[in-house]
Amino acid sequence: MELSSILFWLVLLGLVIYVISIYNRLVTLKNRYLNAFSQIEVQLKRRYDLIPSLVETARAYMTHERETLDAVTSARNDAATILKGISDGTIGGDAMQQLAGAENTLQAALGKLNVTMEAYPELKASENMQQLSEELINTENRVAFARQGYNDSVMAYNNYRQSFPPVFFASKFGHPDNAELLEFDDSAQIQAAPKVSF
Repeated sequence: MELSSILFWLVLLGLVIYVISIYNRLVTLKNRYLNAFSQIEVQLKRRYDLIPSLVETARAYMTHERETLDAVTSARNDAATILKGISDGTIGGDAMQQLAGAENTLQAALGKLNVTMEAYPELKASENMQQLSEELINTENRVAFARQGYNDSVMAYNNYRQSFPPVFFASKFGHPDNAELLEFDDSAQIQAAPKVSF
């Protein structure tokens, strides 16, 4: 066998191995951001599970604030429904924007509830409300941490997918679109610690 023939086959083998490594890297990065989203999902579900208890505890003290309590419940239900739809495997641009919008609405409703509760000192002193408040604050911190991990994973995936030469192979390997970051309308408020004091 001639040297040029051996070199040709070695170069071809090297190219095949390189293309396989691009495919494997795309799969790894995609699985990483999908796993990171599942961490957000766990924390959001935990928060959604806490909200009905919070509303019921507040309802016992806040007899004239039905509208505020109903707004929190409605926003929680809307966000939980959107999250369930995303959990079925539709992590994409529209789904993430809908989730971000629902989370913004829920945050606004919880903020209004917090302001309303200021007028009820006996509610703030309730041991049950203090425990729920502590759990909710811890969960909010976990959501923020999980969201940061998800967005970091998405950024790594998108950077690799858009780089040369993976950009030429990504759509052929089943990665036609960039992953979508989970961004909220008011990022400054999200970065600040949630103010849930009872």
